[in-house]
Amino acid sequence: MQVRDLMNPSVVTITPQESASLAARLLSRHNLGALPVCGNDGGLRGIVTDRDIVLRCIAAEDDPAQTQVKDIMTRNCAVVSPDDDAREATRLMAARQVRRLPVLEGGKVVGMVSLGDLAKCRQFDMEAGKALSEISDPVKKIEG
Repeated sequence: MQVRDLMNPSVVTITPQESASLAARLLSRHNLGALPVCGNDGGLRGIVTDRDIVLRCIAAEDDPAQTQVKDIMTRNCAVVSPDDDAREATRLMAARQVRRLPVLEGGKVVGMVSLGDLAKCRQFDMEAGKALSEISDPVKKIEG
């Protein structure tokens, strides 16, 4: 099964210049955990999560209305293609300890795939469970 079969094609994005408070409102309004951060050209610049807002803005006692997304987002985030195997997506989530991956095609965000999307498909119960276990492990294991 490919990522395209499981991904959510309805993606809410934000630009790097927008405020952390707008990002928080979008996350709340759309019941999301992450927003892809895209430039004016539609290219992915990073990802901002509810956790980024709390840890990198609120906990730092910065004003969310004055803090730009580019200052709190995660850069160089892991991504997948719609044509990638869904099992590979779960392995990537586990390795990078993330629950969501932007799906890129032609350099543009065309969807998001989450651990929840994979878990809903009975075919990936084992992989999703293993990925969640590795994501939740506070100490990343070094394989060698």
